[in-house]
Amino acid sequence: MTIRSLQHIALTVPDPVKGRDFYTDFGLEAREEGGRIVMRCQGRDQDQVILVEGKKKQQHHVSFGTRAEDLEALKQRLVQNRTRLVDAPKETPLDGIWFRDPDSLLVNVCVAVPAKWRSAPEWKINNPGHLNRAGVPGHPKRGAQIMPTRLGHTLRFTPQFEKMVDFYTRVVGLQLSDRAQGIVAFMRGHGGSDHHIFGFITSDRPGYHHASFEVGNVDEIGMGARNLLDKGYRDGWGFGRHVIGSNFFHYIRDPWSSMAEYFCDIDYIPEDATWKPTNYPAEDSLYVWGPKPPEAFGMNFEPA
Repeated sequence: MTIRSLQHIALTVPDPVKGRDFYTDFGLEAREEGGRIVMRCQGRDQDQVILVEGKKKQQHHVSFGTRAEDLEALKQRLVQNRTRLVDAPKETPLDGIWFRDPDSLLVNVCVAVPAKWRSAPEWKINNPGHLNRAGVPGHPKRGAQIMPTRLGHTLRFTPQFEKMVDFYTRVVGLQLSDRAQGIVAFMRGHGGSDHHIFGFITSDRPGYHHASFEVGNVDEIGMGARNLLDKGYRDGWGFGRHVIGSNFFHYIRDPWSSMAEYFCDIDYIPEDATWKPTNYPAEDSLYVWGPKPPEAFGMNFEPA
């Protein structure tokens, strides 16, 4: 065992202020720290997105949390795999170990536990035979500000799909939850985890696809997306429901054509669950209902 949580992602962007404005409009809170912009979810004492300035947009690193004893075991596996440890970058001098994966993404693994996040009111709905909400209207208030509770997962483009799945399960220590015909793969942490905290989608080159943030219910997904579209941001894809992971979703394009996703109701896999990975058919790789995925959803816009 090794990885137990996704701690944060970091992006290099040519205009961190523009990135700050996007993620603030998305519902995160910003602060400046050591020449970088750090985004957090309201009420959660954990960095979620770190923005550093650079010539082109790309993912700077991904950070995972583990236990001290598992960190030592990871070091041994990295040595056996001939994966070299590197120094922490000067622009993000964070604790833990650092190395590059086969696609050259910088990876940080540190001793950490997920910080607590806000709970949301139970979402009560009426359906046949179950009047869970009676005597009160169910619609949300117009203009409500949507504030995600946590970073749930992130997805990467890769040109070497099988190699990346093998590296992150065999060496890094994630668990494969499910996959779909060499198109996408989703992995979770140990100790009980969302269906996925990390994953890959095929492309002709590496790149950053999206990060996903949990909200309280489908109303918050819809209202969050509507608010961003009204502010002039470009639609990504949604509203719909995934097969793999089961979560409801809506994606919005960031200023550099990557995406941020609102989600709710993702599958959770307990530590003692007898979960066997499924290799889903291609038609189930992205969704079970919703608008047809735009062609651009699977396109890697990251500069080569």
